[in-house]
Parts: sequence; structure tokens; C-alpha cells
Amino acid sequence: MKQLHIKNMVCNRCIMVVTSELEKIGHALVSVELGKVVFKKDLTQNDKLIIGKKLQSYGFEILDDANSKTIEKIKTLLIDLVHYKNNQLKLTLSDYLSQELHQDYSKLSNLFSNVEGISIEKYFIHLKIEKIKELIVYDELTLSEIAAVLNYSSVAHLSNQFKKVTGFSPSYFKKLKIIQRKELDQL
Repeated sequence: MKQLHIKNMVCNRCIMVVTSELEKIGHALVSVELGKVVFKKDLTQNDKLIIGKKLQSYGFEILDDANSKTIEKIKTLLIDLVHYKNNQLKLTLSDYLSQELHQDYSKLSNLFSNVEGISIEKYFIHLKIEKIKELIVYDELTLSEIAAVLNYSSVAHLSNQFKKVTGFSPSYFKKLKIIQRKELDQL
């Protein structure tokens, strides 16, 4: 096996940590992406054990079964969508995931809901809300700009969804001095 799927690898900093740690223990890498590492050589079972222990100390976990890999791929696609290209989404979320994973959306949705205890749509909304919190705290964009960046139809839609999830309006959240953000791997 030349590739491993890794749980909780959700940001560029994660990629840097995984890359650094794997290189320190002597593995030649082809690529490291969110949730996936491709090696130049096949891994032995012992290699996987050593890598698993090393990465576990940073909160990562090697995924072995197909369902876990699929769920992690869904999460990675959604995180990538929210943080890097949400405004570029020209399909529905269900069509996007089906196309990217080459599977029927209802199958993906059922698997995700059964294992994670939350629907794909709700998980996606929670990711967007955390991104909104981040952008509000940075205070560089207006709510209109945030709505556009995250592909909301209007500021009202963003505000309603934000309040439904957090219990606060975006403007009230901005006034709070306590930053109530969650880490992506905790969603």
C-alpha cells in the first residue's frame, strides 16, 4: 500500500506536521493532502504501526476500513469547500459530493449520518458557522462580504443560520470578547 488516509488532518498546518513527522522517520513522500498521504514506496505493516503511533501523538489516526475512508473524504471535501473554494461551488452540495466521490449521494448521506450522528448538510452548516466566527473575529470583512465568500444568498440567510446554530446574532457575537470557536476536528 502506497497511501494512507488520516483522520483529523483538516488544515494546512496539519499537512505541515504530518509531512515533517513522516520525513523525520525516514519516509519518502509523493504528496500530502488533507486526509491523505501518498508514499513513494509500499508500506509494511510495521511501517503503518510506527506511523500510526507517531501521528497519534498529534491527534491523527490512520483509517483502515472503507467506510471510515469515505467519511473522512466527505469531511475533507467539505472543509476544503468552506475554507478554500465555497464561492466556486456551481453544483448542489449533493451533486458535488456524488461527483467527487463517484457514489450515490443517498448512500453517502446514510453512511455519514449513521456513523457521525449528524447529517452531511448540518455538518456543512457547522463548518460554515465556524468559518463565519473566524471571519467575524478577524474583522476584515463586512457581513455582506462574508455572505458572498461563503455562498449565502443574503446577509439575512447567513444571520438566521448563525443565530439558529449559536444562539447569537453575528453582530452580538462580534461584541462578545470571548472567542467561542471550535476546532474543525471537534465538529
